[in-house]
Amino acid sequence: MPTPPKKVVVLDRDGVINVDSDAFIKSPDEWVALPGSLEAIARLNQAGYRVAIATNQSGIGRGLFDMNALNAMHLKMHRMVAAVGGRIDAVFFCPHTAEDHCECRKPKPGMLKMIVERFEADPYKTPLVGDSLRDLQAGAALGFPAHLVLTGKGRKTLAAGGLPEGTKVHDDLRAFALDFLSTEQD
Repeated sequence: MPTPPKKVVVLDRDGVINVDSDAFIKSPDEWVALPGSLEAIARLNQAGYRVAIATNQSGIGRGLFDMNALNAMHLKMHRMVAAVGGRIDAVFFCPHTAEDHCECRKPKPGMLKMIVERFEADPYKTPLVGDSLRDLQAGAALGFPAHLVLTGKGRKTLAAGGLPEGTKVHDDLRAFALDFLSTEQD
């Protein structure tokens, strides 16, 4: 009997979990959690979901920060999530710039393919939460249900339109977690 797919939620990082900046988040000091986002991750974990992050980090490719800085930001994020009883199971990131034409940089679905493989997840049952059109487009390419949060670039994304069909809109990650878990069906 095949094992059932794992319950996974995929989150973008900047603008969904933490405050975003047009000047990039370049250090642990600049990494500031959005209100309620860490608790939302803990709530998803408590409901049996694993949480994976898929984040473009072209600041590395642009020379704005290095792997040590990115690792330090992620260490801070993991510690802060753990402090509220949550866990991030994996962080997938693309260090490339758009000019690199890689397969992992969103809106291409390379990172999401890796997440599906790593977690043996069913993309059609794996919500993807983002604040930009490219997040949602990457998920839509594989059938992920799209969820737009209005934090970060979310309000501009919503105003620009062109969202994948069926995109659900939430005020923030906390609202997503509450809405999603209240309508969850096995």
